[in-house]
Amino acid sequence: MSDFPEAIDVDYADGEGEDPGDYPSLQHKIEKAIEVTRRGLEQYDNPAVMWTGGKDSTLTLYFINEVAEQFGYDKPTAVFIDHFQHFDEITDFVEHWADEWGIDLVYARNDDVGAYVEEHGLEPGDDVPVSALSEHNQRHVREILEYEEETFPFLLDTYVGNHLLKTVALNDALEEYDIDGVISGVRWDEQEARADETFFSPRHDPDIYPPHDRIQPILQFDERDVWDAFWQVVVPETVEGFPEEGYVPESADDLPEGVEQSDVPISPKYFAGFRSLGSEVSTEKTTGEPAWLQDLENTTERAGRAQDKEDLMERLRDLGYM
Repeated sequence: MSDFPEAIDVDYADGEGEDPGDYPSLQHKIEKAIEVTRRGLEQYDNPAVMWTGGKDSTLTLYFINEVAEQFGYDKPTAVFIDHFQHFDEITDFVEHWADEWGIDLVYARNDDVGAYVEEHGLEPGDDVPVSALSEHNQRHVREILEYEEETFPFLLDTYVGNHLLKTVALNDALEEYDIDGVISGVRWDEQEARADETFFSPRHDPDIYPPHDRIQPILQFDERDVWDAFWQVVVPETVEGFPEEGYVPESADDLPEGVEQSDVPISPKYFAGFRSLGSEVSTEKTTGEPAWLQDLENTTERAGRAQDKEDLMERLRDLGYM
């Protein structure tokens, strides 16, 4: 892959200096998402989509599915990073909609950490000895993270835990499946660490990760746009019997007649009041209202998440995290 940067014809400056306000309507945002998605499926030999089961990556997967079917592209594989601390509802949701949309689904796991946790019956928060890890993982802990403690907690929302369970798992999957384009659902407004991203973002340093590009079709959406897109476009076009003009339910019991919650490509955790989905042990619902009815403009999207620190996110992204 030494010629990787030269082999891809994309504009790495596309989106530079922009923010959601540069796309004044939902239609403008959707058109840009389709343009970026189509370019990504066209340019990369083996793209894959990172799918968490959350609203952003599911919206991204919807655009991928629509563009692939309309223009005749192969649908990329969906990579689900299994960090061993997911809500069961999320994995059930991902497997159901991968089947519904005809998407190949693979799991990226740090099996070395997972095997130790299973063998010793550890619970989230229990300590894992660094010395018990593989040489590969020890190199990441000692040389890349420069972590000096003898143990680290088996928790997703920590520097070492997040890196080993998410970033290392992702980078190993990129290498295993020879992925050259990672399609992700990050947004400019979500965190400061993502505010300077472009629609096509190079990750070409082989000392940090297998060289690849990030393809980011929904950078220009804000949180409200995402929910508007679901209830005005995605759900009406996906769910049989849903009003074509769209409809915003006030609860899981407020869906149109004949439509069940399981028919809707939105995680049930959002109906239950969760606004941002992380690990089972570190994510709480913010209110009892469905996510799209909450005060999105005046409250923090990741308020229910334990990990909400910009300096930590910046360091993790430098190492290959989304």
